[in-house]
Amino acid sequence: MLSVLWDTRNYFFWLVLVSLLCFCIERIAPWRREQKALRVGIGQDLFWLVFNGHYAGILVASIAAWSLGWVERAVGGWPFTWPTALQGLLGEPLWVQFVVFIVAKDLLEWLIHNLLHAVPALWQFHKLHHSIEELDWIGNFRFHWMEIALYQGLTYFPLIALGVDGRVVLWVAIVGTLIGHLNHANVRIDWGPLRYVLNSSRMHVWHHDVELHGRHGQNFAVIFSLWDWVFGTAYLPADRERPTRLGFADQRHFPRGLLRRFLYPFWK
Repeated sequence: MLSVLWDTRNYFFWLVLVSLLCFCIERIAPWRREQKALRVGIGQDLFWLVFNGHYAGILVASIAAWSLGWVERAVGGWPFTWPTALQGLLGEPLWVQFVVFIVAKDLLEWLIHNLLHAVPALWQFHKLHHSIEELDWIGNFRFHWMEIALYQGLTYFPLIALGVDGRVVLWVAIVGTLIGHLNHANVRIDWGPLRYVLNSSRMHVWHHDVELHGRHGQNFAVIFSLWDWVFGTAYLPADRERPTRLGFADQRHFPRGLLRRFLYPFWK
């Protein structure tokens, strides 16, 4: 557990590296050339990048590690046994563990993302992410701290509890960040035939469309667009490059200041 916590701290180095890479790609080949690098709200997004990408993650990992240690000491061991198949995975090469866990984690994130849109109480927290009006790489980290608890708590906690090698957890986090940055980046990525497997900026921009193209939205995938195509939530029109407006319907009532957004919906 301590190795996982240590690798979580090392993650910030990779976060900075991936962020610089995506920033440079946007400058070299911008999709929306009229969009400025120093757009409105960039200062707030720098805060969310550092807070959500470093401090909040360390806090969640620390609480998870402490909680597991306390449970093990209190009951003399872990109170339940993982399925034999999962335990057997820990004996496989690290690259096999990486492939299995990144696919499983991404499916779980797709399900959680659906809930963030479908459940009104959870949507109140997710509104912050959808307040983005000009999409770029740094928007990948504009999300409410409550989503740290939902996403990282529900998707990383099983890996930590299972005792997955900290290096695997770190690789999963790095790849997830890279794909997430590229999905939000101001670059036109389509992947060609692989669009039915991998998410892209061309597809994810429609997730931020102010107009809903499904009951609760569309394109919920993080890494693998496969989930959206399989479960019928994919939306990728051939006749339009991108939406005319990003955001959500009642955005004019959403706070614009950093402190109010940090405390929303507890303080509206």
